[in-house]
Amino acid sequence: MAGMPMNAAVTGPLEIACDESGSDGENLLGGNTDVFAHASMRLNARSAAESIQEIRDRIRSPAQEYKANHLLREKHRSVLEWMLGPSGPIHGNAHVHLTDKSFFVVGRVVDLLLGNGAYAAGTGPGRDPQARAVAVTLYREGRRTFGHERWQGFLEASNDLMRTRNRTDVKAPVESFFRLVDALRFAGARGPVDDIMELLARARHHAESFRAQLLDNPKVIPALDPLIPALAGTVVYWSEGGQHISIVHDRQNSLTDERVAQLRHSPQVRLTDLRLVDSRSDSRVQLADFLAGVARKIASDELNQRGDPELTALLRPYVDAASTWGDDRSWALLGPA
Repeated sequence: MAGMPMNAAVTGPLEIACDESGSDGENLLGGNTDVFAHASMRLNARSAAESIQEIRDRIRSPAQEYKANHLLREKHRSVLEWMLGPSGPIHGNAHVHLTDKSFFVVGRVVDLLLGNGAYAAGTGPGRDPQARAVAVTLYREGRRTFGHERWQGFLEASNDLMRTRNRTDVKAPVESFFRLVDALRFAGARGPVDDIMELLARARHHAESFRAQLLDNPKVIPALDPLIPALAGTVVYWSEGGQHISIVHDRQNSLTDERVAQLRHSPQVRLTDLRLVDSRSDSRVQLADFLAGVARKIASDELNQRGDPELTALLRPYVDAASTWGDDRSWALLGPA
């Protein structure tokens, strides 16, 4: 199925179709999924429609609307392998940005308290290289240093600190977070994680300033929305070489006019416009929905050490090197070679 060669000349913006899987709002730790996947497609409408029809013909389900779970059923594994494989319709014309939600929370809180505040611009954790290095260390060593229960408590307190749902509650999330940080400072053996806790304990004023900002500016991009940085990464990927990008995206409440405008003014983001559609009305977006759903499941299984080596290998060529991922074992298998 033909897409468009990466080096093909494009007149005007290149239109990319996108959808996501794994969105649980700002409750990143208590939702139904531990991975967020954002998929993008560079296919014309005809090619995408033919691909959807081919998938339907191969699966032969009476369902009116096909979703990723149809492809993930064991009896349809051959269809999934074909779709992702080198002879499939999306090979070379699709891309996936993955987000490990726990690492996303760690990256956000470290950037908020110790970094340059990139959280406010919605460009994702780790744009400050030093803050990202701290986040990686904290993520990889935190559970081992403090134990599962205490580490989970730290993640939940970090999540609550940055949630915008209770904007008027300025003090309580700050108090809870730093009470836990103080307890953890004396909970583990001396080492890098303990040093990080010391640094976090001294950064209370940044947390208080952030909570006050939420009260004063209700239109600020939510610090815990993985869609905005994933979308920014998607545009950066497809705009390599200076190409401007136009996005057609499945409807999302978080993609407000204000947030899209902020995204367009972010450095390196060559976004000309963004149009929201119902995925059922655009075969390209529906195909992106398929890819996002299967990518989220494959990546989550790999993160939790129950991965399918064959499916992980098939997903790997699609994965964004700039994905928000902190686990080194699973990333060695998921990340681009």
